[in-house]
Amino acid sequence: MKIISHVGIFSILSLPLIVSAQSFGPIDAFFTNINTFINTTLIPLVFGVALLFFIYGMFRYFIQGGASEDDRNKGKQLIIWSIIGFVLMVSIWGIVNAISSGLFGTSRPPTLPGTPTI
Repeated sequence: MKIISHVGIFSILSLPLIVSAQSFGPIDAFFTNINTFINTTLIPLVFGVALLFFIYGMFRYFIQGGASEDDRNKGKQLIIWSIIGFVLMVSIWGIVNAISSGLFGTSRPPTLPGTPTI
């Protein structure tokens, strides 16, 4: 019962934010900074680490594992897991973009064919 009352109080207090009647100033800036950090730093870093694992797997498979079958298998596993990681990251990124563009729309209106532009 306590959870329901907390959710109700939170809903009432966040109602001005939901209807955009009030801005929370520093809190909005904080979440905007977090969003910018994730989009400009964290996601490229994760993609870069996955690329480094892929390159290291290729090194282990072709160069270091030239004579050892065990090193070739470890390199092959690194290559396979890094490709799976790439596919998952790109898929999740696409799903998130599809959902966000569906919910929030695009920032510019679509151009209709055959209509005059100003």
